[in-house]
Amino acid sequence: MQRQLDQLPQWLDKWRLRVNVSKTQAISMGRRHPPQPPSLMGQPLQWARTVKYLGVTIDRGLSMKQHTKEVVEKSRAARALLRPVLRSDLPLRAKLAVYKTYIRSHLTYAAPAWYALVKEPERGRLRAQQSLVLRTLVDAPWCVRNATIARDLHMESLDDFITRLSRAMFQRADASTFAHIREVAPYHRRPPDGHALPRDLLPAALPGLTPHKHPP
Repeated sequence: MQRQLDQLPQWLDKWRLRVNVSKTQAISMGRRHPPQPPSLMGQPLQWARTVKYLGVTIDRGLSMKQHTKEVVEKSRAARALLRPVLRSDLPLRAKLAVYKTYIRSHLTYAAPAWYALVKEPERGRLRAQQSLVLRTLVDAPWCVRNATIARDLHMESLDDFITRLSRAMFQRADASTFAHIREVAPYHRRPPDGHALPRDLLPAALPGLTPHKHPP
Protein backbone atom coordinates (compact mmCIF):
# COMPACT_ATOMS: atom_id res chain seq x y z
CA MET A 1 0.00 0.00 0.00
CA GLN A 2 2.82 2.39 0.80
CA ARG A 3 4.39 1.79 -2.63
CA GLN A 4 1.07 2.69 -4.25
CA LEU A 5 0.78 5.84 -2.15
CA ASP A 6 4.31 6.85 -3.13
CA GLN A 7 3.29 6.74 -6.80
CA LEU A 8 0.08 8.68 -6.26
CA PRO A 9 1.53 12.26 -6.33
CA GLN A 10 2.83 11.73 -9.88
CA TRP A 11 -0.60 10.55 -11.02
CA LEU A 12 -2.31 13.47 -9.26
CA ASP A 13 0.01 15.97 -10.93
CA LYS A 14 -0.66 14.43 -14.32
CA TRP A 15 -4.42 14.80 -13.93
CA ARG A 16 -4.20 18.12 -12.04
CA LEU A 17 -5.90 16.84 -8.94
CA ARG A 18 -5.31 17.83 -5.34
CA VAL A 19 -5.62 15.78 -2.17
CA ASN A 20 -6.08 17.25 1.30
CA VAL A 21 -3.84 14.93 3.28
CA SER A 22 -5.10 16.29 6.60
CA LYS A 23 -8.59 15.01 5.69
CA THR A 24 -7.39 11.68 4.33
CA GLN A 25 -7.92 8.64 6.54
CA ALA A 26 -6.78 5.04 6.51
CA ILE A 27 -8.47 1.98 7.99
CA SER A 28 -6.91 -1.37 8.87
CA MET A 29 -9.36 -4.26 8.65
CA GLY A 30 -9.45 -6.96 11.27
CA ARG A 31 -6.26 -6.10 13.17
CA ARG A 32 -6.36 -5.29 16.86
CA HIS A 33 -3.00 -3.56 16.59
CA PRO A 34 -2.63 -1.86 13.19
CA PRO A 35 0.87 -1.55 11.72
CA GLN A 36 2.71 1.72 11.33
CA PRO A 37 0.35 4.10 9.52
CA PRO A 38 1.17 4.80 5.87
CA SER A 39 2.15 8.25 4.65
CA LEU A 40 1.06 10.37 1.72
CA MET A 41 3.20 13.18 0.38
CA GLY A 42 5.47 12.85 3.38
CA GLN A 43 2.65 13.21 5.90
CA PRO A 44 1.50 10.25 8.03
CA LEU A 45 -2.13 9.22 7.69
CA GLN A 46 -4.19 8.56 10.77
CA TRP A 47 -5.76 5.17 11.37
CA ALA A 48 -9.52 5.52 11.80
CA ARG A 49 -11.98 3.12 13.41
CA THR A 50 -14.60 4.00 10.81
CA VAL A 51 -14.50 5.75 7.46
CA LYS A 52 -17.32 7.01 5.28
CA TYR A 53 -17.08 6.17 1.59
CA LEU A 54 -19.78 7.29 -0.85
CA GLY A 55 -22.26 7.62 2.00
CA VAL A 56 -21.54 4.22 3.57
CA THR A 57 -19.79 4.03 6.96
CA ILE A 58 -17.26 1.19 7.01
CA ASP A 59 -15.86 -0.12 10.30
CA ARG A 60 -12.72 -2.13 10.96
CA GLY A 61 -14.57 -5.39 11.54
CA LEU A 62 -16.92 -4.94 8.56
CA SER A 63 -19.86 -5.48 10.91
CA MET A 64 -21.63 -2.39 9.50
CA LYS A 65 -23.07 -1.69 12.97
CA GLN A 66 -22.24 1.99 12.84
CA HIS A 67 -23.69 2.32 9.36
CA THR A 68 -26.87 0.53 10.43
CA LYS A 69 -27.20 2.88 13.40
CA GLU A 70 -26.85 5.92 11.14
CA VAL A 71 -29.34 4.51 8.63
CA VAL A 72 -31.92 3.89 11.36
CA GLU A 73 -31.44 7.43 12.71
CA LYS A 74 -31.96 8.91 9.24
CA SER A 75 -35.11 6.87 8.67
CA ARG A 76 -36.48 7.90 12.08
CA ALA A 77 -35.85 11.56 11.30
CA ALA A 78 -37.56 11.25 7.92
CA ARG A 79 -40.50 9.40 9.48
CA ALA A 80 -40.92 12.13 12.11
CA LEU A 81 -40.94 14.86 9.46
CA LEU A 82 -43.41 12.97 7.29
CA ARG A 83 -45.72 11.85 10.09
CA PRO A 84 -48.47 14.36 9.16
CA VAL A 85 -48.44 13.01 5.60
CA LEU A 86 -48.32 9.37 6.67
CA ARG A 87 -51.29 9.86 9.01
CA SER A 88 -53.28 11.98 6.57
CA ASP A 89 -56.31 11.03 4.48
CA LEU A 90 -54.26 10.60 1.33
CA PRO A 91 -54.88 7.32 -0.54
CA LEU A 92 -52.79 4.44 0.77
CA ARG A 93 -51.09 4.15 -2.59
CA ALA A 94 -49.85 7.75 -2.33
CA LYS A 95 -48.65 7.29 1.23
CA LEU A 96 -46.81 4.10 0.31
CA ALA A 97 -45.10 6.00 -2.50
CA VAL A 98 -43.99 8.64 0.01
CA TYR A 99 -42.54 5.95 2.26
CA LYS A 100 -40.69 4.23 -0.59
CA THR A 101 -39.26 7.50 -1.87
CA TYR A 102 -38.28 9.31 1.31
CA ILE A 103 -37.79 6.64 3.99
CA ARG A 104 -37.06 3.27 2.41
CA SER A 105 -34.44 4.95 0.22
CA HIS A 106 -32.46 5.67 3.41
CA LEU A 107 -32.80 2.09 4.63
CA THR A 108 -31.64 0.52 1.36
CA TYR A 109 -29.11 3.02 -0.02
CA ALA A 110 -26.22 0.96 -1.48
CA ALA A 111 -27.64 -2.08 0.35
CA PRO A 112 -26.36 -4.63 -2.23
CA ALA A 113 -22.85 -3.71 -1.08
CA TRP A 114 -23.30 -3.91 2.70
CA TYR A 115 -26.49 -5.72 3.72
CA ALA A 116 -24.90 -9.19 3.50
CA LEU A 117 -22.42 -8.12 6.18
CA VAL A 118 -25.14 -7.10 8.67
CA LYS A 119 -25.96 -9.52 11.48
CA GLU A 120 -29.53 -10.49 12.30
CA PRO A 121 -30.05 -8.09 15.25
CA GLU A 122 -29.15 -5.09 13.07
CA ARG A 123 -31.31 -6.43 10.23
CA GLY A 124 -34.19 -6.60 12.68
CA ARG A 125 -33.75 -2.91 13.51
CA LEU A 126 -33.89 -2.04 9.82
CA ARG A 127 -37.00 -4.16 9.26
CA ALA A 128 -38.65 -2.53 12.27
CA GLN A 129 -38.47 0.87 10.58
CA GLN A 130 -40.62 -0.36 7.70
CA SER A 131 -43.07 -2.03 10.09
CA LEU A 132 -43.46 1.19 12.08
CA VAL A 133 -44.27 3.16 8.94
CA LEU A 134 -46.83 0.62 7.72
CA ARG A 135 -48.54 0.62 11.12
CA THR A 136 -48.72 4.42 10.96
CA LEU A 137 -50.24 4.36 7.48
CA VAL A 138 -53.21 2.24 8.53
CA ASP A 139 -53.34 3.35 12.18
CA ALA A 140 -53.17 -0.30 13.23
CA PRO A 141 -53.85 -1.26 16.86
CA TRP A 142 -51.15 -3.06 18.81
CA CYS A 143 -52.86 -6.44 18.44
CA VAL A 144 -52.46 -6.59 14.65
CA ARG A 145 -49.31 -8.38 13.54
CA ASN A 146 -46.77 -6.62 11.33
CA ALA A 147 -46.89 -9.50 8.86
CA THR A 148 -50.65 -9.11 8.51
CA ILE A 149 -50.35 -5.39 7.77
CA ALA A 150 -47.63 -5.96 5.17
CA ARG A 151 -49.67 -8.72 3.53
CA ASP A 152 -52.83 -6.63 3.31
CA LEU A 153 -50.86 -3.70 1.85
CA HIS A 154 -49.13 -6.02 -0.65
CA MET A 155 -45.82 -4.67 0.63
CA GLU A 156 -42.72 -6.75 0.04
CA SER A 157 -40.32 -7.25 2.91
CA LEU A 158 -37.16 -5.19 3.18
CA ASP A 159 -35.10 -8.33 2.55
CA ASP A 160 -36.99 -9.14 -0.65
CA PHE A 161 -36.61 -5.59 -1.91
CA ILE A 162 -32.86 -5.60 -1.27
CA THR A 163 -32.61 -8.98 -3.01
CA ARG A 164 -34.29 -7.44 -6.07
CA LEU A 165 -31.88 -4.51 -5.97
CA SER A 166 -28.93 -6.89 -5.69
CA ARG A 167 -30.14 -9.07 -8.53
CA ALA A 168 -30.47 -6.08 -10.85
CA MET A 169 -27.06 -4.69 -9.83
CA PHE A 170 -25.17 -7.95 -10.30
CA GLN A 171 -26.89 -8.63 -13.62
CA ARG A 172 -25.86 -5.22 -14.93
CA ALA A 173 -22.33 -5.63 -13.61
CA ASP A 174 -21.88 -9.14 -15.02
CA ALA A 175 -23.18 -8.05 -18.44
CA SER A 176 -21.01 -4.94 -18.65
CA THR A 177 -18.48 -4.59 -21.45
CA PHE A 178 -16.03 -3.00 -18.98
CA ALA A 179 -13.83 -5.39 -17.03
CA HIS A 180 -13.57 -3.14 -13.96
CA ILE A 181 -17.38 -3.13 -13.64
CA ARG A 182 -17.63 -6.90 -14.11
CA GLU A 183 -15.12 -7.31 -11.28
CA VAL A 184 -16.88 -4.92 -8.89
CA ALA A 185 -18.13 -7.93 -6.90
CA PRO A 186 -16.59 -11.08 -8.35
CA TYR A 187 -17.39 -14.61 -7.28
CA HIS A 188 -15.00 -15.69 -4.54
CA ARG A 189 -14.38 -18.76 -2.52
CA ARG A 190 -15.69 -18.60 1.02
CA PRO A 191 -13.13 -16.80 3.22
CA PRO A 192 -11.51 -18.91 5.96
CA ASP A 193 -13.30 -16.86 8.63
CA GLY A 194 -16.70 -17.49 7.02
CA HIS A 195 -17.25 -13.77 6.48
CA ALA A 196 -20.24 -12.86 4.33
CA LEU A 197 -19.90 -11.74 0.73
CA PRO A 198 -22.16 -9.31 -1.20
CA ARG A 199 -23.42 -12.05 -3.51
CA ASP A 200 -24.74 -13.95 -0.49
CA LEU A 201 -27.81 -11.72 -0.83
CA LEU A 202 -28.83 -13.68 -3.92
CA PRO A 203 -30.49 -17.09 -3.78
CA ALA A 204 -28.28 -19.98 -4.81
CA ALA A 205 -30.18 -20.66 -8.02
CA LEU A 206 -31.48 -17.37 -9.34
CA PRO A 207 -33.10 -17.30 -12.80
CA GLY A 208 -31.42 -14.95 -15.21
CA LEU A 209 -27.96 -15.32 -13.72
CA THR A 210 -25.36 -17.59 -15.23
CA PRO A 211 -23.60 -19.50 -12.45
CA HIS A 212 -19.87 -18.96 -12.26
CA LYS A 213 -17.40 -21.53 -11.07
CA HIS A 214 -15.43 -20.61 -7.97
CA PRO A 215 -11.71 -20.25 -8.59
CA PRO A 216 -9.61 -23.19 -7.47
